[in-house]
Amino acid sequence: MKNINIKAVLFLNYFVFAILLNSVGTVILQVQQNFGISKSSASILEGFKDLPIAICSFILASFLPKIGIKKSMLIALLLVSCMCFVMPFTNDFWVFKLLFATVGVSFALIKISVFTSIGLVTETDKEHSSFMGFLEGFFMIGVLAGNVLFSLYIDDHNPKSTEWLNVYWVLGGLSSVSFLFLFFSKLNEREAKSEKTDLLGDLKNSASLFSYKKVLCFLLCAFLFVLVEQSFQTWTPTFYKEILKVPTSMSIQAGAVLAGAFALGRFLSGFFSKKFSWIYVVSFCVVGFAISLLLVLPLTHNINIDKNTNWTNAPLVVYLFPLMGGLLAPIYPSINSVILASIPKYLHSAMSGLIVVFSAIGGTIGSIITGFVFQEFSGQQAFYLSLIPLSLLITSAVFMNKLKINPKK
Repeated sequence: MKNINIKAVLFLNYFVFAILLNSVGTVILQVQQNFGISKSSASILEGFKDLPIAICSFILASFLPKIGIKKSMLIALLLVSCMCFVMPFTNDFWVFKLLFATVGVSFALIKISVFTSIGLVTETDKEHSSFMGFLEGFFMIGVLAGNVLFSLYIDDHNPKSTEWLNVYWVLGGLSSVSFLFLFFSKLNEREAKSEKTDLLGDLKNSASLFSYKKVLCFLLCAFLFVLVEQSFQTWTPTFYKEILKVPTSMSIQAGAVLAGAFALGRFLSGFFSKKFSWIYVVSFCVVGFAISLLLVLPLTHNINIDKNTNWTNAPLVVYLFPLMGGLLAPIYPSINSVILASIPKYLHSAMSGLIVVFSAIGGTIGSIITGFVFQEFSGQQAFYLSLIPLSLLITSAVFMNKLKINPKK
């Protein structure tokens, strides 16, 4: 298979950052128990992760190819490796803020580099869309693995225990292995560069993307999707612990089940994208998720779960809630692939930067709003709110489908 080595490296890099990024839900739950941090205060960790992603993506996106795609990914992996090896020695809340800020900066470098690289290692629009679906699916496998990994280090009998921080030895080792694999891999970056422009020209190319209505509709779709997705991923462990009253380790494992549903949905999107128009896939998923939400959330009221509950004897709703993620999953890779396939390859880095920026902002806002509503009202009402951005998402996607891009030479 062509470019098999670099494709494998892209999967591995995405896997590592899937674990680190999406550990925020587990960490939010644990810092509440370890340090007595409130929900609204703990939710700020999402901002420490997402805002650096947005800021760095905005600054670096237009000229990252000139810095070097491979070099950028190596820097990112080195930063997170060092930070992970520090974490087992700390028990202060501010260090978790520093951790997620570092992860955010590093992920900005990784995601722009990975999204830009997809255009370099694929040859057709359908191959691009399919690879994007599989890559995003593997990202969710990383989320699943991360939730399972963290749950193994949780002490259900001692909520104040910080032994779970030893998981960062494993994550630091995994990041170091990914660094070494990438270091010895080759990537032809020539097509990602616009040799005719300097830094000012690159910035103008990036700014020109905003002149296309299709790009604007897409950015709104990306913002709204991640707003919904991140609120579910971040707050599912807390929802299971406080609303469904299951043990802490099981609450974190529920996040793994949610990630597994996402992974399955995204792998399937890699197949569906070859058979159906993206707008049909997105529309089906949005409507299906909204209906599932209206059917499943009422089941979470007034249920009685004792302390001996596990996955073999839990009520049906414990299984149903995370499975809804399978319907959300195909949306993100579908819309990302459509927009990237619509523009020249030398603009992929700039477009990837915009994707990361708007996704990061959406994730931060979604998590903070959900945390606030969860604290002031209830977990159910926090998730019911997602129906609003979902309705706006499908409207924006319909408009996006009707628009075309004719890149200026």
